[in-house]
Amino acid sequence: MKQDPATPPHHRSNGFQNNYLEFEPKSLAEVLRWRFQAMRAGLPRPPATPIPQVAPELAFVHGNAGPDQQPAVTWIGHATVLAQLGGISLLTDPIFAERASPFGFIGPKRHQPPAIALPDLPHIELVVISHNHYDHLDRAAVTALARQPGGAPLFVVPLGLAAWFRDAGLQNVVELDWWQSHRLAVAGREEVEVMLVPAQHWSARGLNDRMQTLWGGFAVLAPDCHLFFAGDTAYSRDFADIRAHLAARQTAAAGGGFDIALLPIGAYAPRWFMASQHVDVAEAVKIHGDVGAKRSLGIHWGTFALTDEPLDEPPRVLRQERAAQGLGADDFFTLAIGATQRLRARHPQGPATP
Repeated sequence: MKQDPATPPHHRSNGFQNNYLEFEPKSLAEVLRWRFQAMRAGLPRPPATPIPQVAPELAFVHGNAGPDQQPAVTWIGHATVLAQLGGISLLTDPIFAERASPFGFIGPKRHQPPAIALPDLPHIELVVISHNHYDHLDRAAVTALARQPGGAPLFVVPLGLAAWFRDAGLQNVVELDWWQSHRLAVAGREEVEVMLVPAQHWSARGLNDRMQTLWGGFAVLAPDCHLFFAGDTAYSRDFADIRAHLAARQTAAAGGGFDIALLPIGAYAPRWFMASQHVDVAEAVKIHGDVGAKRSLGIHWGTFALTDEPLDEPPRVLRQERAAQGLGADDFFTLAIGATQRLRARHPQGPATP
């Protein structure tokens, strides 16, 4: 059956698809081959060094929730980042569960606790969810956030996922298709725009819902900071498309490109199994350049052993890739879990100012 030309190409009769590479689920034989090879080789090997973790700067992140806010990002763990910009506090893909699994007794277990417990977070105005996999969408966490003192945050999710939130009793949710935006009014400030952008990945929450909800990354555009969150993704031309799509809004006179990009650098081995769904470190560095990020923070490592590389390997590989690409340590960096990186505020008439 021919597709209606008015329908976006990533919309299919049986769900959604990627822009540049059709996702083909791995067969049971391939999954078993991967797991057998990993077991035989004793993978993943234990970390050679402890995953760095520091006490969070709670006084700063709470004080930074007011009108005199400085743009900043704090790594909670895995793909969960507390970003403070545009007068709001937002969370990316909040997972605070002990396991990235539908079950509490089996599945990938946390190696490091969340840097900030849910009750200790500042008030969260916005939560962005990249897709519905269990290491990115934690029902207990989003339910707790909806009950935070002062009112529920706005949950911005990919197309098709709002029904899951409403079934969980969460009503303050907006769903977007790729390139669609939602504007969040901030008292006394300009609006913060949240745009869902393409990624090369897939979705499933159970056995019978593969590709039924969309996935993606987010561009969060505030007067003082432009943030890019890639979610989970393989490498594709989507990232050059994102830069082109926003080029008119990220000219030098408008403050330039993304002030900070949150890019996954872990869960990449073995490549024969993971390359169609997760970037490796070298590809993450390519994304940094493709989207025109001024700085990037490497996330999605050190928390859950999802694949075959050691939990502490990605930052070591990143140091090598930075050197190979002529990038400085501040251009694409990692943080200890719990650490905060303060950012320069975006300036609309020229380069960012301290």
